[in-house]
Amino acid sequence: MAHINYYFSTLSPFTYMAGTRMEDVAVKHGATITYKPLDIMALFGRTGGTPLKDRHPARQAYRAQEMPRAAKKLGMPLTAKPAFFPTNTAPSSYAIIAAQAAGGGDLGLLTHSFLRALWVEEKDIAQDDVVRACLDDAGFDPSLADSGLLLGAETYSNNLEDAVRDNVFGSPFYVVDTGQSFWGQDSIVDLDAHLAGDL
Repeated sequence: MAHINYYFSTLSPFTYMAGTRMEDVAVKHGATITYKPLDIMALFGRTGGTPLKDRHPARQAYRAQEMPRAAKKLGMPLTAKPAFFPTNTAPSSYAIIAAQAAGGGDLGLLTHSFLRALWVEEKDIAQDDVVRACLDDAGFDPSLADSGLLLGAETYSNNLEDAVRDNVFGSPFYVVDTGQSFWGQDSIVDLDAHLAGDL
């Protein structure tokens, strides 16, 4: 049985566009998943990325065109410039970490709920009421927003170190225990083929 380490930022529009397709692929092939939310800005500094605000205007202009095109192809709504971007990703990430430790709900739905809240509903995913609502919607106890802060902080930091070790440089990023890595929502089809033994 394959295992996927899923590295991502709850700030990433392309992670939002991944939806829950990776989870569907994992179920299809009997693969397990460890969710590893991380600080994407810190990751950029460690593995050669550039924060959006510091990218060349040509790259920013291309991103502005590519985001709505990709969303349209996927049939997904997207607010190109949401009201609360960027925001602090620690509260949503800690909630995902706490939910993973607690079990009992749908982690894929929880992760997507945070991303949808930011990129479609224009909510601030750093706010306690938004975190609680996303936990509740995904079948988790909303009180997880208040618990496990020490575990959350420690795991969040460890996820960054794991990402650097696994040569992760963006979000979403899927690292399979076969040694193969896949970057971007558009690589999920390749992840599927790899788990099927075709790639």
